[in-house]
Amino acid sequence: MSLRVLSVNLLKNNRNFIQNAVRNSKGPGVQALALAPYATQVTVQATPAAVQKQKVSKAMKAYLERAKEHDDFMKTQDLEFQIGKRHLANMMGADAETFTQEDIDEAIAYLFPSGLFDKRARPAMRSPEEVFPARKAAEFDETGRPFHSMFYTGKPNFFQLLHDIVEETNKLYDLEERMLRRGNKPDENQKLETAGFQLLPKDQLERVLVEHIADIEYQNFTNAMDRLISLPYSYKSKAFIERYLKPLIDQSKQLEVPKPKIDDQGRQYITTYECLRKTARADVTVRLPGTGKITINGQDISYFSSEECKEQLLFPLNYSEMLGKVDVEANVEGGGPSGQAGAIRWGIAMSLRSFVDQEMIESMRLAGLLTRDYRRRERKKYGQEGARRKYTWKKR
Repeated sequence: MSLRVLSVNLLKNNRNFIQNAVRNSKGPGVQALALAPYATQVTVQATPAAVQKQKVSKAMKAYLERAKEHDDFMKTQDLEFQIGKRHLANMMGADAETFTQEDIDEAIAYLFPSGLFDKRARPAMRSPEEVFPARKAAEFDETGRPFHSMFYTGKPNFFQLLHDIVEETNKLYDLEERMLRRGNKPDENQKLETAGFQLLPKDQLERVLVEHIADIEYQNFTNAMDRLISLPYSYKSKAFIERYLKPLIDQSKQLEVPKPKIDDQGRQYITTYECLRKTARADVTVRLPGTGKITINGQDISYFSSEECKEQLLFPLNYSEMLGKVDVEANVEGGGPSGQAGAIRWGIAMSLRSFVDQEMIESMRLAGLLTRDYRRRERKKYGQEGARRKYTWKKR
């Protein structure tokens, strides 16, 4: 019985020794271990280390599939764009290799003329990189471990922005507390001025972050930024704040209002040149004070026989309450009655800016009186009865 126990213990010891040797080996194989002779002599030949394939997470597989689909889609779109550009160059009689985007825009405007005022509504052909929005790069490695600490929020860039705002706010709080202990006050000369700026709108912020955010999340962003801007030492974080500010475009301030001149009779006058509407061109002079006299090419307002043209001509005077207070002299040529009336109307409105206050100028701008009308008659299309009208289709 004791011999059996001894043999079992010996086998266990040998097995443990072999396992430890294999576990501690660093090379591809294990050296032969010589034990006692006869039955206990054991030679261990370790197999080469198995090359384990690195596991790829399901999230990474899904991302790689989506990325491949997107790349294939962009390649197809780019190929179609190149083919379309080559056809367009052949139609225009130009070299496809040197056909630029400006040439494409000019060709589209020539072949597909549009009377739509908004340029975004007109036909266009651009490269896929400009048409389709940018996409995020991979946010995790091949094992599925995310790069960003806020990846699992679903919107890491947005919440990172909120985190940065809070960090800037806490820094300013600490700075204010230190300055109060020293008895110092913020410098009024370096106060952050945001009068002519506004925070980025929601759509622009989404393009910056490359993430879609909800209305409540955008409101949280604006509240946090307003809190940061309202701090007395906010000028210390000026560089951070300006990244998310957008200048307000005040056209009434940008357009320089000319100062009136004095004529021989001592009256103030302003002359506006190059008043355009369709193919009409006019020069308009407004004099103050006046009696409401209107002269067009040496004639009175009866120069226009249509009541609509007369109303269009008088509209800026009625709107600014200057009818009967100024005299208008206009020289116009080209175009028809509608185009000439529109050209004179724009010239009167632009000249009246020198005789009204800033509030009225802003009101006229909002009413569209200071905006030049670039609309033109849309040309007739080949194979059609008119610009849009088609020939009547008859079956027989």
